[in-house]
Amino acid sequence: MNPFWNAVTVLALLVAGVIHLLPLPGVLGAGPLLRLYGLEVTDPNTAILLQHRALLFAVLGVLMLSAIALPPLRWAALLVGLTSAASFVAVALWVGGYNAAVGRVVLADVVAVVFLVAGLAAEAWGAWRRVS
Repeated sequence: MNPFWNAVTVLALLVAGVIHLLPLPGVLGAGPLLRLYGLEVTDPNTAILLQHRALLFAVLGVLMLSAIALPPLRWAALLVGLTSAASFVAVALWVGGYNAAVGRVVLADVVAVVFLVAGLAAEAWGAWRRVS
């Protein structure tokens, strides 16, 4: 792959991977969840769901960061990351009425979407160039 397009893909995976790791402190409980989302979590069921969400996002972040060094994972990492970020933005816009902390998460996911689309375009261009 052309070094420029490879760099675009690597940057996309790096940015989106880091964004997906940001909720990881939420695994630790109510205090970090309050800081992350501006939500006071007192219900154990909500805590379980949000802590699990934090862990799953970290798994996605690790996948994206791993794909930097393991190019065979890149398509999957880019597509899963894009699905994750774009679906959160879509749900947030559909439901609306979110607080400022969740608004920051929406903004971070919009940034991730832009980078992941660029990464997918770079991978597609590289694949097309190898075939032609």
